[in-house]
Amino acid sequence: MRARRSLLAGIVAAILITAPLVAQFRPTAEPPPQLIGTWRLVVAKSKYTPGPPPRSESRVYRRQSDGVHGVVTRVLADGNTQNFEYTANFGQDIVVTGIADYDRVTLRKVDELTSDAVLSHAGNVYGVARRTVTQDGRSMTITFDRKNTDQRIHNVAIYEKVGD
Repeated sequence: MRARRSLLAGIVAAILITAPLVAQFRPTAEPPPQLIGTWRLVVAKSKYTPGPPPRSESRVYRRQSDGVHGVVTRVLADGNTQNFEYTANFGQDIVVTGIADYDRVTLRKVDELTSDAVLSHAGNVYGVARRTVTQDGRSMTITFDRKNTDQRIHNVAIYEKVGD
């Protein structure tokens, strides 16, 4: 009986010690509330190096039980349209559909309003992005960098919230 109690006490102690560590790395479906809604790219405030910037872009983020569902509609400089979507959650490798450039995204939470994303295609890193939403939820900045090409790409896209 003592052996059972001792074993049970050891198991409980291990759970109490490791639970905070495990929770720290567990994916979470809770996005910042400021992110949820519809966003429009402000082309005039954005910088695309080497360019050209898209003609327009909208992003719609909706909360779901398994993360945030994002839908992006982009009109490129040549008039072609891209539509892609994903359901992202921190700490998980997620499939992106509708765009040929990359097929997966992995998000990492930096702080309450900032997250980093690694975009990849067929297991190779395509680029990295950082998304920051302002505390008041009115604007968002997405910085994208791609260094594994002949020409370095550095984009700073500024968005305004246009709806919830």
